[in-house]
Amino acid sequence: MWQRLASFVLKFRLTLLLLLLVTTGVMAWFASKVQMSYDYVATIPHDNPKYLEFQQFKKKFGEDGNMMVLGVQTDKFFQKDFFHDYIQLNKDIKSIHAVENILSVPSAINLVKNDSTRKLEAGLLFKGDLSGQQEIDSLANVFNTLLFYKGLLYNAESHAYLMAIYVNKDVFNSPKRTAVVDSIYKITKAFEEKQKTTVRLSGLPLIRTVMAVKVADELKLFLKISFLLTGLILFLFFRSFGAVLMSMVVVAIGVIWSVATIVLMGYKITLLTGLIPSLIVVIGIPNCVYFISKYHTEYAKHNNKTRALVRMIQRMGIVTLFTNITAAIGFGVFCFTNSAILKEFGVVAGVNIMLIFMISFVFLPSVLSYLPAPKTKHISYRENGFFTKVLNLLETLVFKYRKLVYAVSAVLVILSIVGMMRLQSVGYMLDDIPHTDRLYTDLKFFEKNFKGVMPLEIAVDTKRKNGVVNLQTLGKLDQLTLLIAAQPDFARPLSVVEGIKFAKQAYYSGDSSNYAVPNQFDLGFLAPYLRMKAPTGAGANTTFSKLVNSFMDSTKQVARVSVNMADVGSRRLPELLDSLRPKVNEIFDSSKYNVTFTGTSVIFQEGTRFIISGLTESIVLAFVLIMVCMLYLFRSWRMVIISLIPNLIPLVVTAGVMGWVGVPLKPSTVLVFSVALGIAIDVTIRFLVNFKQELPHHDLNISATVKQTIHETGLSIIYTSLILFAGFMIFSFSEFGGTKALGWLTSLTLIVAMITNLTILPALLLWMEKALLKQAKKKALWKPLDEEEDIAIDQLGVGDKD
Repeated sequence: MWQRLASFVLKFRLTLLLLLLVTTGVMAWFASKVQMSYDYVATIPHDNPKYLEFQQFKKKFGEDGNMMVLGVQTDKFFQKDFFHDYIQLNKDIKSIHAVENILSVPSAINLVKNDSTRKLEAGLLFKGDLSGQQEIDSLANVFNTLLFYKGLLYNAESHAYLMAIYVNKDVFNSPKRTAVVDSIYKITKAFEEKQKTTVRLSGLPLIRTVMAVKVADELKLFLKISFLLTGLILFLFFRSFGAVLMSMVVVAIGVIWSVATIVLMGYKITLLTGLIPSLIVVIGIPNCVYFISKYHTEYAKHNNKTRALVRMIQRMGIVTLFTNITAAIGFGVFCFTNSAILKEFGVVAGVNIMLIFMISFVFLPSVLSYLPAPKTKHISYRENGFFTKVLNLLETLVFKYRKLVYAVSAVLVILSIVGMMRLQSVGYMLDDIPHTDRLYTDLKFFEKNFKGVMPLEIAVDTKRKNGVVNLQTLGKLDQLTLLIAAQPDFARPLSVVEGIKFAKQAYYSGDSSNYAVPNQFDLGFLAPYLRMKAPTGAGANTTFSKLVNSFMDSTKQVARVSVNMADVGSRRLPELLDSLRPKVNEIFDSSKYNVTFTGTSVIFQEGTRFIISGLTESIVLAFVLIMVCMLYLFRSWRMVIISLIPNLIPLVVTAGVMGWVGVPLKPSTVLVFSVALGIAIDVTIRFLVNFKQELPHHDLNISATVKQTIHETGLSIIYTSLILFAGFMIFSFSEFGGTKALGWLTSLTLIVAMITNLTILPALLLWMEKALLKQAKKKALWKPLDEEEDIAIDQLGVGDKD
């Protein structure tokens, strides 16, 4: 079959090259349409109960993650010059088209009782003539008595002040949001320079925007570096610009096709799919190395270019096909998860790994057929002195020190298992950002001074219309507020009851001791005043009314309690919520109330748990599918076991290293195992297929064949492993912790896999020599893959240019 494929490729090489060129041009047009993803991609399936609860919450109250926060820390906040500039800062930010509303000290609303109209009038506190310090100080004293804002807009102990910026969701789910964030940064930078102070910025809209920009920048940078690095290694290997240029063209076509695939499938660039072009470079280069090195090896045997090309396709075709299939399995199993972000990554990566095989299978033989035959200097790398010594050392270890190989491997596995027991599963919303990054340090500022900005929502369903405004319910909501505010990781919650308490304080002439839930006696006097009214021409009433009404649904049956919290991590959050639930159940009788914890923080925690679970299942599935491939390829369970052991050890070692150095299990680190398995098994397949091909030529002498395979395939394995190592190590320089972990952990796994496949694998073949030989003779197991008669090479139209 493979000789017929060789004949087809070489006979129609010009047509195939033109077809490849035209197709690449079309794909390049599609690739130019690729877009970044600005939507928050749900990591849990849409039928998950927590996801459904969150969707119900958003239907009633809207998005919970549309608030940015701006913070300053100073003891001169109310000094005239600073306060005037801060007011202007408010106005400048409010003028940005995507900013819908601002809640800050200058925009603080005060409620004043008007006995003549029996209404509470809402108006801006800081208004009128603010040119003098005395006027500002007077209003600042009033502001400090308004307990509604304490802990919300200022921290009296640390002199930190917060500005809540509510942004348009649609704009922040589009490319326009980058310009909006840049505008805010520009305005705050001018304020910083003028006042010689530091402005802190955080909030989910900002975090997602900054991370999206970083993804795009890293995508371009890593793609360039991977091209340069792999090109350099290829040149050191082949010492031929032609070989390097061919390989670079192959992976360039693969990159174009991968980006076009994202567009054709209706996807956008995410943190994961953004890695695929660089992965295609890293995975595509080994295809080129094995094809070209096999071509050189065959040409060195008989100095016939056409026969060398045919043998290259014949010998390397099936090997490269199965190595690409196993790599595609390692990535493709993610498409069986219900996580949208993982499914997109799995589908695009799996499809394009198979496409890169097709591209290299067509392009390399076709182009090589037009080029002159390789010169002696182009194939001299096969006699590299250093690597010859390395291969001799490996041969010595396998044949003379096999017990030492087993003992060292056993010790490593035992130590790794102990390390695995130290593994912990935890993820943070800003897990992937370095702790020195402004995004991280600003978040910690808000956690220190305002207990965080991550949104947690609590929905209290009273199971009856107007149940929220019932005095008993208001009292229970106040108990819930006090319970949550007492927790060190939660800020003081906002709910409708805080508005009612604010109104009661206003009724009693602003006396802060009356900032409390009204009792039955108060309600009789207070009820007429709760129908608040703004003075003519004032717009503050709308702001305050919207604020209060946003914490009840339209039927006043469901109350919303909004909490800002610290980024406590996916492990601690469920512990906190579980500790709260019994106390919440004591406050709200479950027969009369239904209390639900939801919001972006809960969805993130559930998504992290779900992804880790899904990835674990994917690894198992990948193992099963790879075992099926190996069984089909070798028709022997012994060979399946022999092939899996050298690849299980690297995964165990990597998990052990993670445990010893304290790298937690999270989506980005679990991803390593499936990716590394799919790529590392390539080495095993190449070794065993070469062993299978050579065994008949050594009269079924397993020892001689193992020795030959170590020297013939070992060199290519070492070079491709180094290319893969260097390619993945690029990711370890990422600013994102997840990408960094993917880089160095995968590199570690692949290097260990190279060592185990060049020591343990041949050692196991020798250990099972008698059983394998018996089975080979009985079932003709080692029937050569290239037993077909050579085709008439003179009919291919490929001239030898020696």
